[in-house]
Amino acid sequence: MKLQISKQDLKKKIMNIILVIIGTLILAFGCAIFIIPFDLVTGGVSGIAIVLDKILPFGKYISIEIYVTILTWLLFFIGWIVLGKSFALKTFISTIVYPIALTLFLKLRSPNVLGGFFMLENAKEYMGIDLSNLSILLAAIFGGAFVGTGVAITFIGGGSTGGVDVISLTIHKFLKKAKVSYLTFAVDSTIIILGMFVIKNLTVSLLGIMSAFVAALVVDKLFLGESKAFVCQVVSDKYDEINDAVINKLDRTTTIVHVTGGYSKKEKKMLFISFTLPQYQELISIITSIDKYAFLTIHRAHEINGEGFSRPYEPNQEEQITEENKKPIQ
Repeated sequence: MKLQISKQDLKKKIMNIILVIIGTLILAFGCAIFIIPFDLVTGGVSGIAIVLDKILPFGKYISIEIYVTILTWLLFFIGWIVLGKSFALKTFISTIVYPIALTLFLKLRSPNVLGGFFMLENAKEYMGIDLSNLSILLAAIFGGAFVGTGVAITFIGGGSTGGVDVISLTIHKFLKKAKVSYLTFAVDSTIIILGMFVIKNLTVSLLGIMSAFVAALVVDKLFLGESKAFVCQVVSDKYDEINDAVINKLDRTTTIVHVTGGYSKKEKKMLFISFTLPQYQELISIITSIDKYAFLTIHRAHEINGEGFSRPYEPNQEEQITEENKKPIQ
């Protein structure tokens, strides 16, 4: 007997797909108009493409958007093979949309399109200010903002842009003790450092780093809001292995709850795991490496207090409670 998808679930899936497409389009726009034209190496696929375009002698035959397309699909298939089908499906929509959208948006940078409106470097003097000198600074700021917004909207839609995440997660498959967040930082840092040697312009390199920081800040605000903590509910037959891995590798404790499957009517165990943003990808990797069929539900937590998390403390808390207890009931 096959489970039918309700109209509400179908609407949610369609809305998630739309969000992933919109997020990918915004990401592509930011890279095409602001990041790539100014050689801002901010990490990611665009950063690798800029570096390859500078060091490989194929500039006459291979444009930067072709490099992006090759890298995007290459990383997609690596993710499929190494990380599994479920991860690849999360990046599938972005893998299709991003290279096409990037190519189309790069064509906006032409004198024939709205009189060169999207060619930021052609800005002229306005009210006594030479805007051409501000072009690359504006590109770094707004490029980071567009990239961060696109990535955040894609995450909200339940998708992923893939990219260097595939590289860091692949390395993690072989270096289990290394944290995914550290690996992702190391990969992006390596791309940025390579860009510094290839571009050979400290100002441009520093603006690239600033743009990456702006993107990370926007993702943090849009996707996470004010919360940095999450709660994950895991239903899996291999709950015991997942529990041990979370304790030993993630350094987090869990709560095991007895539950009953609504469809199967079978007794199961559910893990409750509280964790922080830097541990997000690592937790997903740990769970899927043990049981790729595990059922995960992740919630953003408004606040978590206790060991390993923040605990608000008031110096006179005990005295206040005592005084409250002395008051007569009104």
